[in-house]
Amino acid sequence: MDQSAGGAAARQREIYVHGAAGRRSPVPVDVEELELAARDVMTPEAFAYIAGGAGRERTMDANLAGFDAWQIVPRMLRDVGTRSLETTFLGQTLASPLLLSPIGVLEMAHPEADIAVGRAAAACEVPYIFSNQASEPMEAVAEAMGDARRYFQLYWSKSNELVESFVSRAEAAGCEAIFVTLDTTLLGWRTRDLGLAYLPFLRGKGIAQYTSDPVFERLMQHDTEGDAPRAPISVKALATLVESAMSYPGSTLSALGSGNALKAVRTFVDIYSRPTLTWDDLDFLRQCTQLPIVLKGIQHPDDARRAVDAGVEGIMVSNHGGRQVDGAIGSIEALPAIAEAVDGQIDIAFDSGIRGGADMLKALALGADVVGVGRPYCYGLAIAGESGVKDVLGNLLADFELTMALSGVSQVSEISRDLLQV
Repeated sequence: MDQSAGGAAARQREIYVHGAAGRRSPVPVDVEELELAARDVMTPEAFAYIAGGAGRERTMDANLAGFDAWQIVPRMLRDVGTRSLETTFLGQTLASPLLLSPIGVLEMAHPEADIAVGRAAAACEVPYIFSNQASEPMEAVAEAMGDARRYFQLYWSKSNELVESFVSRAEAAGCEAIFVTLDTTLLGWRTRDLGLAYLPFLRGKGIAQYTSDPVFERLMQHDTEGDAPRAPISVKALATLVESAMSYPGSTLSALGSGNALKAVRTFVDIYSRPTLTWDDLDFLRQCTQLPIVLKGIQHPDDARRAVDAGVEGIMVSNHGGRQVDGAIGSIEALPAIAEAVDGQIDIAFDSGIRGGADMLKALALGADVVGVGRPYCYGLAIAGESGVKDVLGNLLADFELTMALSGVSQVSEISRDLLQV
């Protein structure tokens, strides 16, 4: 993406010119104001699910604070008149080093959910990692994106047959890599959700990949009520049942009458995660697909070395945005040692804590090949749908380009640790 004739300058000009004409985007540029604006338009349950983290949310704090330990040292009198954000990842050229990290249950933010995000990602040339816990089937989002680049996030189910089905569907939907989430074999202790006693999956939300899958459909017909929690009979419980039926494909009455909506929720709860997953299971995934495999959730250098030995194509340094382990190391703190351990043998993606262009530059300087953004684009979605996501991505890319250029760098490949000091 050649930025010499557009990019950041064009984005700034657009904002200022619209302002002069009395038009301002409802999507704040400042990330803290962005979160507040999203909170104002979301239900308390939706905001808690998206914004919250594990325990006392100390890992979320560490993700943000960790960037402050590194300072950019700009270099002067370097020609940055022509700039390029292009980079390579998994052997492919990307327009920029930005990805959209997977976020589930986007219907809680906006009714167009993953479809709106996919369209915005395509328009901004930013690859989108489809969530395993999506509100729309991957095929529908792929169709909305056209030829734009996308990947698939995989939660490893207790059913290997379902894993294989998801991967096969991802291939058919044009996904170009499988990001296996390793850090959510159990659901973290998320205090905001627990305080509201609200889990969207029990209402049939965020399980569209499952209810659109033929293997899952067969599994749920063998529902024996498993370990799924049972709510006591009440008006609220009946309302929850209707809500789950509204999320199930087809008519609400049919989903209620057949019992499929309830079966889907029960089956999902029983099989969605597999806490017995080990390194040995990766051989099964490799037999399922020739797509590049990226292990998402790496935080320790020894795990990064094991990933190299396992023959995967990449890792994603991530702590799930602080949603799984309270008091864990911030992802940016973990990145340098992991990059040293990998030593360029496989590609490194990074997420958890990206809030601005300076964060992007620091992560790239510390060894990441690409970076993912999560909550900010979801906030944009909540505020203004597809256009809100475009605003967030446009602002982030412009901020990154300006930070890069004002630091004396004209290409992503020139970003190195020499730009930073502790």
